[in-house]
Amino acid sequence: MFIKKLSLPRRTFLRGVGATVALPLLDAMVPALSALSTTAAAPVRRLGFVYIPNGAVMQQWTPAETGRGFALSPILQPLAPYKDHLTVLTGLAHGQAEPLGDGNGEHSRASATWLNGVHPKQTEGADVQAGMTADQIAAATLGRDTPLPSLELAIDLDGLVGNCENGYSCVYLNTVAWRSSTTPLPMENNPRVVFERLFGDGGTPEQRVAEMRRDRSILDSVTDDLAALERVVGSGDRARLDQYLDSVRALERRIQLAEAQGADAELPDLDRPVGIPGTYEDHVKLMFDLLALAYQADITRVFTFMLGRELGGRTYPHLGVPDPHHGLSHHRNDPEKLDKLARINTYHMGLFAHFLESLQSTEDGDGSLLDHSMVMYGGGLGDSNDHAHFDLPELVVGGGSGRLRGGRHLRYPKDTPVNNLLVSMLGKSGLPAERFGDATGQIKELVDI
Repeated sequence: MFIKKLSLPRRTFLRGVGATVALPLLDAMVPALSALSTTAAAPVRRLGFVYIPNGAVMQQWTPAETGRGFALSPILQPLAPYKDHLTVLTGLAHGQAEPLGDGNGEHSRASATWLNGVHPKQTEGADVQAGMTADQIAAATLGRDTPLPSLELAIDLDGLVGNCENGYSCVYLNTVAWRSSTTPLPMENNPRVVFERLFGDGGTPEQRVAEMRRDRSILDSVTDDLAALERVVGSGDRARLDQYLDSVRALERRIQLAEAQGADAELPDLDRPVGIPGTYEDHVKLMFDLLALAYQADITRVFTFMLGRELGGRTYPHLGVPDPHHGLSHHRNDPEKLDKLARINTYHMGLFAHFLESLQSTEDGDGSLLDHSMVMYGGGLGDSNDHAHFDLPELVVGGGSGRLRGGRHLRYPKDTPVNNLLVSMLGKSGLPAERFGDATGQIKELVDI
């Protein structure tokens, strides 16, 4: 019997002048002899972390029932199509975000502890200190086989400096990712920069600026490599390539339009960065689409994404919420303010659902990207009116490559560390971290599957 199946390395790129385009998972990446027993390469493990600021209306977030038969709460309704992949975890806390003698600074500690469970040092200077975060623990191993070990994205500009909250450096608000206890990672909010990081490969800053302003696609520079590849792969892989490259072109076009609108609009704010869409919703969806593309092409397997910064005063007039977000979070149990805050929480969840739709609709090995990912969504404040660091809004979506069973609401005793969840997620990804932060162990219901 002759096996004529082409075998490509998983890390195969199309290369051109000033551009490198990674490829999605193709059947041709299966070792030739394995073609007798499988039609898709083994999936990789992926982790993502999406942060929401200023707490949540927990009575509208928390499902009434526990176990597998739970009904989605109002805020969780946008996740209905993905309920079988959804695990809601109630009762988790960040004890290290409490004052512990440092006084006020609840918002700074909320984001600084979210992925590490380490009490941050109260300082206004450059001597910031917190703890290595779960995403970077994962990136140190999962990132060995990808061009980018991790991606750190945000919507708000990473530009606050000095003292932002009661003696805490603005650094603690600007990021949720720490490479080490003294190395916070900057979060990128410009889609153009993210796109160039994913697909550009070198050149001086001046050359890269000139390249991004040329009215053509980055794919045009890899035409020869692409044509050669399409001649040797099967029809299924050609269709998969076409779909993937169409997505790249569509993202480029959206970024170019955003840049053109930013350049042509007669706005008083002359410092507005080019490449950022004019609306919050378009901005968030574009960033989520870039993350989905990075997963699909296996450019990275780990990301963090901040949908907003703590203390942020963004308004949402299209939701009927002209009030600043942070102000609403101190609702004093006013029904009108609670209703507006719940609208923001639900809106954010709907944007997250857009990302999950992209993952679920993209084939990956023997399933979808959603099947082979674990994405944590939540924040470092529960009831924001009380600056509560317990009963936090946390959930996980994805199949974890068969290692995570969804469709459940799990309730835990008060003050169960969030780090127990982080340790469990790392363990499911083959990364034991029992002594991480203030973790007291793994979450049994997640581990015993």
